[in-house]
Amino acid sequence: MKIARYEDKGRVRYGLVDPEGGNVREIAAADPFGRVEATGVVRRIEEVRLLAPVVPGKIVAVGLNYRDHAREMGKMIPEEPLLFLKAPSALNDPGGEIVYPSQSQRVDYEAELAVVIGRKAKNVEERNAAAHILGYTCINDVTARDLQVKDVQYTRAKGFDTFAPLGPWIVTGFDPTEASVRCLVNGEVRQDGNTREMGASVYRLVEFISSVMTLFPGDVIATGTPPGVGSLHVGDVVTIEVGGIGALTNRVVAP
Repeated sequence: MKIARYEDKGRVRYGLVDPEGGNVREIAAADPFGRVEATGVVRRIEEVRLLAPVVPGKIVAVGLNYRDHAREMGKMIPEEPLLFLKAPSALNDPGGEIVYPSQSQRVDYEAELAVVIGRKAKNVEERNAAAHILGYTCINDVTARDLQVKDVQYTRAKGFDTFAPLGPWIVTGFDPTEASVRCLVNGEVRQDGNTREMGASVYRLVEFISSVMTLFPGDVIATGTPPGVGSLHVGDVVTIEVGGIGALTNRVVAP
């Protein structure tokens, strides 16, 4: 099932995207975390504006979760998942503009698989993690790399408005253990990895994070990026692709 969030004639709704991707069928519920029933209202995808498929209370991100990415950054592979938070105000829509901040001289793309929590999760064991996940989508963990190096802490570098493009929709019944994760800039492949290369699996991440903080429906986990990160420039079009989910495309613009 593909669950989209969209704006239609000034109203924000959730809907089910047809397998072919041409239509979206409105659902009655105000969110997708309970029973999902179609209302009978159908729209063509091109007639609506796709929004980030969920509005998270928090975005929990994982650093250096791909070993080759840790090596390219010249850092040690963490013994435990390395967690940080991206500001919810950084949320960006499919097709939204990534604003290049005037404070930075280097802004990087980071293609990642995103986990959308469906049920409250606290101290969840790895073997039970799947029951707490609604589904999966794409996220671009946009990063002001020079500020990350300068600050050491990640808050400013990862937290600028527009720095968390998410979408295009949530896919349920998805196997996160062996999915391709790619980034293309202006049509050129820059990252080409697979979730099997992650140090901590999706289910291990849910276990670890829920041992630290309670996860609520709508919270998002960004699971880390494969090697090949690099810089973006004003005018670039960046696309994040996760096999079996779809593509998330955004353009970089000046402040």
